[in-house]
Amino acid sequence: MLSVALSPSQRQAALDAMSGQQLDVLVIGGGVVGTGSALDAATRGLSVGLVEARDFASGTSSRSSKLIHGGLRYLEMLDFRLVAEALAERSLLIEKLAPHLVKPVPFLYPLTHRVWERFYAGSGVLLYDSLAKLSGRSRGVPHHRHLTRRGARRVMPALRKDALVGALHYYDGQVDDARHTMMIARTAAAYGAHVATRSRVVDLLRDGGRVVGAKVVDLETGREIEVRARQVVNATGVWTDETQGFAGERGQFHVRASKGIHLVVPRDRIRGESGLILRTETSVLFVIPWGRHWLIGTTDTDWSLSKDHPAASRSDIDYLLDHVNSVLVEPLTHDDVEGVYAGLRPLLAGESDATSQLSREHAVSTSTKGLVVIAGGKYTTYRVMAKDAVDAAVHAMSADLDRLVPPCCTEDVPLLGADGYEALWNKRHQLAESAGLRVGRIEHLLNRYGSLTLEVLELIDADPSLAVPLVGADDYLRAEVVYGTSHEGARHLDDVIARRTHISFETFDRGVEAAEEVAGLMGGVLGWSDEQRQREVEHYLKRIEAERESQTMPDDETADAARMGAADVVPVLSAAEAVWSG
Repeated sequence: MLSVALSPSQRQAALDAMSGQQLDVLVIGGGVVGTGSALDAATRGLSVGLVEARDFASGTSSRSSKLIHGGLRYLEMLDFRLVAEALAERSLLIEKLAPHLVKPVPFLYPLTHRVWERFYAGSGVLLYDSLAKLSGRSRGVPHHRHLTRRGARRVMPALRKDALVGALHYYDGQVDDARHTMMIARTAAAYGAHVATRSRVVDLLRDGGRVVGAKVVDLETGREIEVRARQVVNATGVWTDETQGFAGERGQFHVRASKGIHLVVPRDRIRGESGLILRTETSVLFVIPWGRHWLIGTTDTDWSLSKDHPAASRSDIDYLLDHVNSVLVEPLTHDDVEGVYAGLRPLLAGESDATSQLSREHAVSTSTKGLVVIAGGKYTTYRVMAKDAVDAAVHAMSADLDRLVPPCCTEDVPLLGADGYEALWNKRHQLAESAGLRVGRIEHLLNRYGSLTLEVLELIDADPSLAVPLVGADDYLRAEVVYGTSHEGARHLDDVIARRTHISFETFDRGVEAAEEVAGLMGGVLGWSDEQRQREVEHYLKRIEAERESQTMPDDETADAARMGAADVVPVLSAAEAVWSG
């Protein structure tokens, strides 16, 4: 499959195409389920549109624990089907669909009781590995093993001696969630889907009691279009109820938001080579290796405030630090925290007051004619959720089509960058020599772009200045900013600093030093005026200031109020405005 650039001109062409024809399927929402649904529908031969109000993965899908896993704790809930399904997807992603973006990651499960816990937890991890094998696919990760206390502390010297009597060592999967979601959208576009970000649905079109499309506003220009489709798929996650409300009918289920926050600390603050999974009073806590960093999370609390930018409070941060410090030889402090990010999980509302007890199962509703609603679930099973949503859409419109629609085939559709990844990995030393880059830099690019690394290197070949690392964020090259803008659909500074790269949470200054340089590189691709570049930088700096302030607040309400001090949308200056402001 030839790659398709999600360029500014492609975005405009997509909006024009969506407004000029009746689509088979219009997907609302550019998270992992929405992009997965667009890819599923496009690879069945359907005409597809995808609209997203902000950026790919700008909501929940970029703020996860970045794990592809079955969920050990779901075994305790006896939800064997969910675990087995997720483990099958884990194997598929690691081995076939996205080997450049999904990798095995090791974990230690510390044991605090000598006999019964090793038997109990060991049986659980054995079942976990067995379910992966029984899924009909290879596990995709190594088998678990038992460790003594000495063996565990050899792997993780950071653990206090009195924090464990032994451990279990097992593997799960890790994903760069924001890039993975974007790459699904880009793959959908390669198979013919019309994809546009910064395109907000402001209403649903109805014909009698049937939904027949949506009114969409291009937030870059203010232009409003009508997109007509045989079926509309609502894949808006925690915004499901609001989108359903456009239909003027009450849905079959409701989605409740649960907030989870993560801390990011430098790798040298915790000595060790493996992740950790720790029990808490209500759930589990992960310490996850992430390049030159550790991710620590997560919390699990009800959230009823702003869904656009959930805020982490001081009490959230203290909660994570207190729990992880209970097992560390050298405790972490607030000064060790490089970055913080908060996300909302879309849970199907139940009777329990505890969000950790709400369902991680997904549900599909077709109660409103012409509208399919998909909600709940977990990141790992996005492909299954997308299949179920498109199956429902195909069933509902089968009478309107003059052909049979094939079944889902996405288990055999690798994402862009997957084909050829292993061969290029084997050639990484030659690539480094020919590009004049270190081998470690080539490995970094391959694990972000896969075989599309060659396209990034073409930019460097044409302009050697793009081989220089960003000031204040030297894990990333200038070429990655240009490529993220010209090929990966980035429209604003936040898109690149927070999602095409992870500078916003991987640096102590949250990307402030890099902002001017990134804006200059993006502006060259997008044709920004000096005024627009400055506006982008000012908006980003205000966002960081508001986030930092929110993280000093004692509770959700005050943290939310502080975070809302920064505007959500960066307005784009028109040519007339640019002249006037000059």
